[in-house]
Amino acid sequence: MTTINPYFNFNGNTEEVFSFYKSVFGGEYQMVMRYKDAPQEHQMGESDGEKIMHMALPIGQHTILMGSDWPEAYGKPIEGSNVSISISADSKEEADKLFNGLSAGGYQNFCAFCCISNLFFRNESFKKFFP
Repeated sequence: MTTINPYFNFNGNTEEVFSFYKSVFGGEYQMVMRYKDAPQEHQMGESDGEKIMHMALPIGQHTILMGSDWPEAYGKPIEGSNVSISISADSKEEADKLFNGLSAGGYQNFCAFCCISNLFFRNESFKKFFP
């Protein structure tokens, strides 16, 4: 089953915001990862070490609210670019079909951070970028 989940980028206060969401929706965090806990080759810098690289809070049966802190290395966040969606597929074939369909005739903006984040969601189509 394909799922679509919201993904928010915050300016250093992801943990605080998700604490609020948890108080409203309940549940337990599915994942909390700080930049300092990422493999060395994906470290963003000392100033970002305690910031949230990925946080996930399941809401209901099929929805996961996800977010992260915007790393300083990316500069200032652009207003309006702090919300995206994560599409998870059950197979590589389904993921490729969705990616090809959604990107047909459009502009593909692909970044390593997005790819690394999607590895945590077990999206098979992104695994080909990391041997």
